[in-house]
Amino acid sequence: MRGRNLKKILDAINLLTQPGGTTVSALGEWLGIEKRQVYRTLETLQDDFKLVLVKEKAMFGEIRYSLEKDQFKRVAEMRVPNLNLSPSEIIALCFLRGNAKLYRGSGIDMEIEQAFAKLEVFVPKGFAHRLEKIRTLFLASSRFGKDYSGKEEILNTLVDAILQQKTCLVEYHAFHDDRIKCFKIDPLHFFERNGGIYVFVRTTRFGDIRTMAVERILNLTMTDEVFEYPEEFDPDTLLEEAFDLVYGDPVTVRIRFSAAQARYIEERRWAKKQEIYQQEDGSLILMMTTSGWWDVKRWILSFGRDAQVLDPLEMREMIMKELRESLKVYDQYLS
Repeated sequence: MRGRNLKKILDAINLLTQPGGTTVSALGEWLGIEKRQVYRTLETLQDDFKLVLVKEKAMFGEIRYSLEKDQFKRVAEMRVPNLNLSPSEIIALCFLRGNAKLYRGSGIDMEIEQAFAKLEVFVPKGFAHRLEKIRTLFLASSRFGKDYSGKEEILNTLVDAILQQKTCLVEYHAFHDDRIKCFKIDPLHFFERNGGIYVFVRTTRFGDIRTMAVERILNLTMTDEVFEYPEEFDPDTLLEEAFDLVYGDPVTVRIRFSAAQARYIEERRWAKKQEIYQQEDGSLILMMTTSGWWDVKRWILSFGRDAQVLDPLEMREMIMKELRESLKVYDQYLS
């Protein structure tokens, strides 16, 4: 139900609870709608809101409608509050609304839009216009975003399982070995990475913490088994210390970046533990401790000749080998 329709429902309830009730004509005039729309509103109150309406025919006038008195004694006191949202609060809401694209196709995106539609009921006049104006400050990109169409039931089951701490039986398409596996998990937390929705789970059999991509969950069934949340698990720390999606033993790397990339590297924080050393030629050396060996290696490779691994030696040799193998792919064109 859109926000403006909900506002009319609330106004209709207030009229129906006044002494003597109200008529179809009075409802239409107050709500600014035609008679046939008034009758639809009355049907909505009865069918969707399950309210009991009383009809009384006046001696010299229209039929008057009112709410059955004992079902809601305080309905007449309903008021739409003015939330007095500040500009900064509205901007924050717009930012969150922009991120709805992350949940494209999951059904959550529609829930977010419906929530904002209903919010319009509880704010001052002109809020909708201000909201549309301010939301243009943020242009949320859906580039590289994943499509969660068909995953609505899986997402809902995960939410229920996390809230109720229920073990689930999952059928999962693993990326690293391209196999479909079935096992039990204890779902713990959702999180977002690079336009995708992931979930921290504990494997019920082995007790280790893993990351699962929602789009690779093929089937999910919540069982009646209740699990205890792992006391030693700190998801915030894990997310901070990991370079990307792989969580493992920490690794300390030293990388020299060319002067062309120095400003870009300096303007961002790449790891919780990092230090930057400026060089006389305009280049810099980034030293950081993080987890996710393969994620770090792939990131370094993305800079091409503008990044040179100084330490550890093993990573430098792996990158040199990979660059040589990449060059072989193009040998046929080097003639």
